[in-house]
Amino acid sequence: MYDEHFGLTGRPFQLTPDARFWYETATHRKAMAYLGYGLAQGEGFVVVTGDIGAGKTTLVGHLTGMLDPAALNVITIVSTAIPADDLLRIVATGLGVDPSGLAKAQLLTAIERGLHAVARTGRRTLLIVDEAQALPVDALEELRMLSNFQAGGHALLQILLLGQPEFRERLHGSDRLEQLRQRVIAIHHLEAMEPNEVSDYIAHRLSVVGWQGRPDFADDAFEAMYHGSGGVPRRLNQLAGRVMLHAAIEGLEMIDGRVVRGVLRDLHADLPMLAVDAPPAAEPEAAEPLPQPVVAPEPLPQSAAAPEPLPQSVAAAEPEREIRPIVEETTVRRFVPRTVQWLEPIDEPEAAEEGIETGDADPAPADPAPEPASMSVTEERIAALEERIAEQEAALRRVLTLLVDWVEADRGEVAAAASAMVAGAAEINPDHVPIRAPAAWDHAA
Repeated sequence: MYDEHFGLTGRPFQLTPDARFWYETATHRKAMAYLGYGLAQGEGFVVVTGDIGAGKTTLVGHLTGMLDPAALNVITIVSTAIPADDLLRIVATGLGVDPSGLAKAQLLTAIERGLHAVARTGRRTLLIVDEAQALPVDALEELRMLSNFQAGGHALLQILLLGQPEFRERLHGSDRLEQLRQRVIAIHHLEAMEPNEVSDYIAHRLSVVGWQGRPDFADDAFEAMYHGSGGVPRRLNQLAGRVMLHAAIEGLEMIDGRVVRGVLRDLHADLPMLAVDAPPAAEPEAAEPLPQPVVAPEPLPQSAAAPEPLPQSVAAAEPEREIRPIVEETTVRRFVPRTVQWLEPIDEPEAAEEGIETGDADPAPADPAPEPASMSVTEERIAALEERIAEQEAALRRVLTLLVDWVEADRGEVAAAASAMVAGAAEINPDHVPIRAPAAWDHAA
């Protein structure tokens, strides 16, 4: 109905898979790459899974349309919990073998002969099994056995399995499928399309049936369609078809987000199991918080700025401790803005007391003549630091003096011991054979 109203040559959003409407999203492009790699190997299993309506059947239709019949003999099976024996009979029929009245052993022999007959024509056989999640384990084992048929070191049969996500979980979790799992050479899971792919997908399907811009779509319509379908192609087709029908009935030439949300409400009422949640209402933008004034901290009290010096006995008892100022640079800079250097007068507390806010703007220059109280605090702090440094230098000088005296005393004792040993050696060696003292003694002397 709506196709005639808008002058289209067909229904662009039909639910029946049609390879003419193939659109390569990012996940479908990756699936085709895996399929190409798997077919190039010419053996084993290739597995493609996806949610219901993700486009698996359309993918297979697009793939088979690209294959050369002179190189591949394609057999397609849509399984509905087919028993193992019936599955073998379907494969035999696809190879041109009549399975009537054949026992299982005879059936396997007939299938192998059929595969050899196809190979003699210069072709390989590709078996595509759709809805593989419905196959029992016995049927999957029969498929694995068929993949073992070969001639001249080349496999006669390659198998493509398509299934829903539970088949992927079953394949990875069943111990009985370990041998089949080891024969899988490529596997891919079809994801839903991305939000930015919806508009191109809709435009592509419309262009296939001769769309000339009627009806037109607003940008927010595609966003609403994505939220209403979850990016799943079949759900998107269902929603877009209802939107087009609504536009034809109401005589609309422009479809926007409001129209799509109205159709979504109808879908929720008519088909609640198929409809996806409508897009959430846009939340009002939160107001940007106002900048808070930066209040400069209060200056350190005089007692913290100039702590009492340690007694000289404590300083002399620990000479190995690193000598550093009591108030470190990092400690002071936590209370000083970046534009103020270490130990310069801090004017921010005065600005804060006067109610001046400091933000991203450059701070106001300090008065050329600071208050006497601020200058006195800084001078006292500098004087305390200088006094403390002088005391620590004096303590270090005393420690160094003690160390020098100790070394000199040890050197004298070593020299005296060396002389005594030489005299004793002279009594033992009356012939005066040259004897050289150790190098350590020479160094000590």
